[in-house]
Amino acid sequence: MLMDRVVRRRLGFGGTLLGTLFACASLTPSLLPRPWFYQGVMGAVTAILGYAVGAALGALGRALIRYRPPERARRIIWRVMLAGCAALSAVTLWYSYDWQRDLRALMGMDTRITWFPPVIFALTVVLFLLALLLARLVRLAGRKLNAWLDRFVPPYLGHVAGAIAIGLAVTLFANDVLFNAFVARINDISSVANEGTHPGVRRPTSAYVSGGPGSLVSWESLGREGRRFTASAATPSQLSAFSGKPAVQPIRVYVGLESASSLTAQADLAVRELERTGAFGRRVLAVLGTTGTGWVDPRIPDALEYMYNGSSAMVAMQYSYLPSWASFLLDRDRAAAAGRALFDAVRARWALLPAGKRPKLLLSGESLGSYQMEESFRDLDDLVAKADGAMFVGPPNANRIWHRLTSEREPGSPVWRPVYDDGETARFAQQPGDLSTPAAPWRHPRVVYLQNATDPVVWWSPELIYDRPAWLEGRRGPGVNPEMNWFPLVTFWQVLVDMTTALEVPAGHGHRYGANIADAWAAVAPPPGWDAGDTRRLRALLS
Repeated sequence: MLMDRVVRRRLGFGGTLLGTLFACASLTPSLLPRPWFYQGVMGAVTAILGYAVGAALGALGRALIRYRPPERARRIIWRVMLAGCAALSAVTLWYSYDWQRDLRALMGMDTRITWFPPVIFALTVVLFLLALLLARLVRLAGRKLNAWLDRFVPPYLGHVAGAIAIGLAVTLFANDVLFNAFVARINDISSVANEGTHPGVRRPTSAYVSGGPGSLVSWESLGREGRRFTASAATPSQLSAFSGKPAVQPIRVYVGLESASSLTAQADLAVRELERTGAFGRRVLAVLGTTGTGWVDPRIPDALEYMYNGSSAMVAMQYSYLPSWASFLLDRDRAAAAGRALFDAVRARWALLPAGKRPKLLLSGESLGSYQMEESFRDLDDLVAKADGAMFVGPPNANRIWHRLTSEREPGSPVWRPVYDDGETARFAQQPGDLSTPAAPWRHPRVVYLQNATDPVVWWSPELIYDRPAWLEGRRGPGVNPEMNWFPLVTFWQVLVDMTTALEVPAGHGHRYGANIADAWAAVAPPPGWDAGDTRRLRALLS
């Protein structure tokens, strides 16, 4: 029967071999430790990809080579292959357990993961078999369609038409049913979350922040992350306790997605709110990029507020309420447009001030927020011509300016700590000491990129599917496993999975930057009289 020949048939030799090799490759080291569930899913995905490649190569080989070994020889070959696959799987699972435990110990994480290997193996096998069954059911549908078409048209024409029809059906189902339904669900969940408020966040009583008394932006329209941003500004008493001097109330302006009808209207509202609060009379004015949900890393504004004893103003604008990964895939153009609209509007108003009475105009953003701010400029020269400094945290691989500085780095400098133009304008750092290299003069305006060598947000890109990355060549960055290797397709999935756990590791690893933000701001825009001792005290406070 057709069902037996397509669905119930035993596993193919080439598919089984390559599927096992791919699954084992997925167990090799990557940038960060992996939870057992993610490793099991990744193992199944890579195994089914390997099986597809192996099955295709096997079919091609059978079509080109007519010779078939005797039945007894085939049985022996199968047994040897299965025994080898079983042994390789066992060794690789143990190896995976060993490197994960070592990496967890290095990062101060729980190392009691003895139960990981059997659970990972079971989950990988179950998900692989389910995926294989689904693929074979699709193939069965294709065979039945071809058999029906053969009754009306020549076989070759029917087979082509059947293949096209099944391909279109699978594509439409995956895109219009699965993907769109998933996006709609994420959108619904994110929309509801945006209407909520973080525990402990209360409407501010200060007129110097959006959502407070006299604000042009309503508290309700700020969104979940906007409410937290404005409500968490440092108080004058907190600032005075740090500086030992009288402090002023910091200014924080935020315009939510529901605060105005368009990006341009949001940006105009942000400028009017800055004017209302007196932001253009402060010593420093920072335009901050947000992630997809509208989130701003609290250490970015906190550090500047303490450095300038409250004589600071921050402005940010929400363009989405989707998670950052969803915004990166679906709203990247909108993020860039929002960044340009906000910065251009703020700078146009700032430029109207007399040259000697303008606040320092700074830029910052983390992750997708750095992409949002970078997209406001043509290149590095354009950035430093229009701003007084910038500090970007964990920039995605898609950042154009970052990518150019990295790809055109000086020979001999590693991609994870590149040197561009002798460090005259832009520098890259994982630790505070990195900012002092190279020894050449570092002129103002300055640009700092904080990037951990183990941050998958920085290093993930589609090119990992087919190209070995430069960060795995030569000397490895701090914390990168020396045994990590590149495998086609596999490394792409490994680093993608690492992104899901990038915030679940200690500061200095993954996408966690902690108090290093203090050192970066101190390098970019230190107030008069600020010294290394002040930076150490600020680091301790942010920690």
